[in-house]
Amino acid sequence: MKPDLRTALARKPLVGDGAMATYLYQLGLPVGVSFEEFNLLKPDVIADVHRQYAAAGAEIIETNTYSAQHHKLSRYGLEKKVEEINAAGVAIARKAVGQNAYVVGSIGAVRGGAGKNIRTATVKRDFEEQIGVLLDSGVDGLLLETFFDLDELSLALSLIRRRSDISVICQFAVEDAERTHDGIPLPDAFRRLKSEGADVIGFNCRSGPAGILRALEMVPQNLDIPLSVFPNAGIPDYVDGKVVYSATPEYFASSARRFADAGAKLIGGCCGTTPEHIAAISRALKDYSPTVPSIPSSEAVRPPIVIEGAPEASAEAVGAPPQQAEPSIVDLVRKRHTVIVELDPPRDLDITKFMAGAQALKDAKADALTMADNSLAVTRMSNLALAALLKERVGIRPLAHIACRDRNLIGTQSHMMGFDALDIDHVLAVTGDPAKFGDLPGSSSVYDLTSFEIIRMIKQLNEGIAFSGKPLKQKAKFVIGAAFNPNVKHLDKAVQRLERKISAGADYIMTQPVYDPELIERIAEMTRHLSVPIFLGIFPLASGRNAEYLHNEVPGIQLSDEVRRRMSGLEGAAGRAEGVKIAEELLDVAMAHFNGIYLMTPFMAYEMTVSLTEYVRSRCGSLAGN
Repeated sequence: MKPDLRTALARKPLVGDGAMATYLYQLGLPVGVSFEEFNLLKPDVIADVHRQYAAAGAEIIETNTYSAQHHKLSRYGLEKKVEEINAAGVAIARKAVGQNAYVVGSIGAVRGGAGKNIRTATVKRDFEEQIGVLLDSGVDGLLLETFFDLDELSLALSLIRRRSDISVICQFAVEDAERTHDGIPLPDAFRRLKSEGADVIGFNCRSGPAGILRALEMVPQNLDIPLSVFPNAGIPDYVDGKVVYSATPEYFASSARRFADAGAKLIGGCCGTTPEHIAAISRALKDYSPTVPSIPSSEAVRPPIVIEGAPEASAEAVGAPPQQAEPSIVDLVRKRHTVIVELDPPRDLDITKFMAGAQALKDAKADALTMADNSLAVTRMSNLALAALLKERVGIRPLAHIACRDRNLIGTQSHMMGFDALDIDHVLAVTGDPAKFGDLPGSSSVYDLTSFEIIRMIKQLNEGIAFSGKPLKQKAKFVIGAAFNPNVKHLDKAVQRLERKISAGADYIMTQPVYDPELIERIAEMTRHLSVPIFLGIFPLASGRNAEYLHNEVPGIQLSDEVRRRMSGLEGAAGRAEGVKIAEELLDVAMAHFNGIYLMTPFMAYEMTVSLTEYVRSRCGSLAGN
């Protein structure tokens, strides 16, 4: 009769199994489905994977229950099958391997790397439900794997300990070898988990063998607790339409003995590993006896980058005081009338007119130039690139729109990190018009984030925390704007929505264009209580046809009957002149109530917004004298 799992782990290194989901993908099963549901739909397939790993030498087999929790299963409409799927996962594994291997119940994080907004009560409910089923189904131990944050892992461990003294393995997914994603130093995290009743602590996923070896360097040598490692098979690549992993079984074999020398008592594989990788580990650990620890230094795992000819930083440069920060748009608008002008990025590769307009607007003393992010889902030049050019060539502050439509969470954070690196710190968060209505209707709309969520996530970067929850090496400094459409039937409800954006972290507001003086006064009255400044939108009309198009076809824009009458039939210079006149009349009303003015340039006719910017500047003196 084999000893209990806790005793076995104390004696010698045990071989864990390898990946389930990525191996099923390699076997031809589809992605985008719940692999845990295969416990019910394809139990023979799951059982065969377990048998393959056991035959390869795995002494610990994980149940196919990693994501079998209420919240995660609800994505597939399976939330009512939590008990059935988990119980089946244990039964399949037990029948497949019998008493030849230990069966441990796999439990993944509920929040994961980007689930910060999931309530703790929801996390607790999901853990309690899954833990209860796995324990009642007769597992030999529980494996808490791919956890990003210490607090969530600690919560799951505490719920287990309230019910059972069963062996528990706790594993972090880390990228930074020194800390967990919520910023806790690894030595502190390991000590806390040990004190709370963990039997084994270690790492899985996110890194290949080299990265996890580096993470092991941070584990205190006197911790006196078994360690576990389940690395990925290297970094995934996309080749000939398939995701492939490059780390070979032979490489895993050589890494296995180094893991064991470093104190690992449970060694398996995560994403990309197969029965061949596990067989290699098993062969490497056969008749294992410890040697001198050979964990590579940090420099060996991640060699320093030397740039030929790069000058060394002088002591004076390192210790130089920071430059005085330029006042933000919010700082300016609280003191005086401030003008933001929108200039559309070009739809082709010629930026000549765009740059000329930017220079003219700077000369007119516009405070910032704002650029949409493919507005109306029409493809235009990157506003990130243009923002950098504006700073370098024109010397005017750029303010870039960030739409939720075009980038997933990865792309959005990457985009924001690029803005920060270029010191472009003023942005406007918008939802973005659906892609199917633009010039590439076959493209997809991403919408990983709502406008509320993207504001919160960008604000999180200002706290030095990535979208995933991982701490960054420094804090961003974004000044974040939110959009407001007052051209609605129920303005009070629109203001309530605006209040939610402010609660999410918006620092200022930019409105859709308004063409009714009475509406401007209503907006001022109904937003008087708000704590952030509002930039009222004014869009000079270029012609009668332009007026009708905006009124009838562009979401969020509504012209008054009077404005449509005045613009009716006007084209060319006459239309532009009347459009500027109407805009000046609207500015007279707006400037009496708002310091913030947001001008939009029609059809790159920047002469119109230059004229209106100069009009605001000329009116500032007369207003100050009143």
